[in-house]
Amino acid sequence: MTDTAPPPQPSGPEPADLPAKKGICALTGQVLPRRELMPLGMLRPELAERLLREKPGLSEESLVSRAEVARIRAAHVEELLEAERGELGELEHRVAESLAASSTLAEDTDSDYDEHRTPGEWLADRVASFGGSWSFLIAFALVLAAWMGFNLVRGEGSFDPYPFILLNLVLSCLAAVQAPIIMMSQRRTEAKDRARAMNDYAVNLKVELEVRHLHEKLDHILRRQWERLAEIQRLQLEIMQERRPRK
Repeated sequence: MTDTAPPPQPSGPEPADLPAKKGICALTGQVLPRRELMPLGMLRPELAERLLREKPGLSEESLVSRAEVARIRAAHVEELLEAERGELGELEHRVAESLAASSTLAEDTDSDYDEHRTPGEWLADRVASFGGSWSFLIAFALVLAAWMGFNLVRGEGSFDPYPFILLNLVLSCLAAVQAPIIMMSQRRTEAKDRARAMNDYAVNLKVELEVRHLHEKLDHILRRQWERLAEIQRLQLEIMQERRPRK
């Protein structure tokens, strides 16, 4: 007597057993809500061809999860960027991942820089900001006038008689200290501008890809609508010819 193998058990629910609001992804086999699925025929031809290369035999009615569509779309975007710009950098990969995840790229780079300032950088920014203001110019002019007036009035008994050698020394030291501090602040400003420019470039690149995607999607939808209209007109002509009385 030979043993007979038991019949294979189904690995998941059959389409007939699924609720009306559920569906099965043709790629992963997951049971998902209908709002998370979309038919293959609604995708752009480029994305549909990539899906067909991964799993041949799919039809236009096959359902695909939005997560898989996002993955295929990100790979397609990376291929487009590679063809246009050569080897992709970290920024281009970040743009492709943002497109796949439908996340935003715009960020406030200035606030991020200000939050991570060291005490020395904060002091350099304050000194540079005050040194380039009218308050500094007015206060500096008042100090110079008071210094020179006091020493002129006192004459030979003053601490810095004319021609104000001590004042020249103080001004030289002030200029020697102020110049590096202003340069440090300018270097930080350049870094902030560079980060802002990179963020603007990433946002503009994403917008450009999104606009291109929308144009291609609209062209695909219009082409399908024209095909359906042509099919409907053909059926109407056939019906009219069948109902035409024969002589």
